[in-house]
Amino acid sequence: MKYILFISLLFISCSKNSESNSINEDESLALETEQVSNEYYEIYLLEQLNENRGYCIDIKGSKLNADPDNGLQAHTCYSYQGEVSVDQGFDNVKIDEDEFYMPFFDVCMEAENTSASSTLKLKGCNKNEKQKFKFNNNAEIVLNDNTNLCLTISENSREGGGGIPTHLIRDLILDNCSTDISTRQRWGLRKAQ
Repeated sequence: MKYILFISLLFISCSKNSESNSINEDESLALETEQVSNEYYEIYLLEQLNENRGYCIDIKGSKLNADPDNGLQAHTCYSYQGEVSVDQGFDNVKIDEDEFYMPFFDVCMEAENTSASSTLKLKGCNKNEKQKFKFNNNAEIVLNDNTNLCLTISENSREGGGGIPTHLIRDLILDNCSTDISTRQRWGLRKAQ
């Protein structure tokens, strides 16, 4: 009887240790995920144009409530508030792999098509040709499948829904790379301002 009791206690003890290790592993994974998620980088237009806080690639909508189905735009960079917002946050490691990945929403930038005036949308990452972009030596973001197309913000801006002064928005498209409009086609990558 003592032998059975000893085995039972040993089994319970091992089970609790295993459960405890599992909880510690879950907490550790959650902490690592949180640390990774705080490593967002923004993609900003090198020229400030009419917005001294700068323009960043942004999901249409508002920060945590942004809707990837609405696509991308150029919006006042939120980093002036002290950090990169999740609706403007890209994974810089994936950019080096020609993938413009937004980790919080688990989506990638994708061209509607591979011709001039194409809009930009967000889709689940699948490494198709319309999701492959590269920063070239001229600070342009070009579509790998047609390197004559640059990520371009529109000439005109409009007011957004918040901020003091009010945030500004411009449309984003792919357009022919050109020195005539290079102030709207040259981009940088940074953690925060």
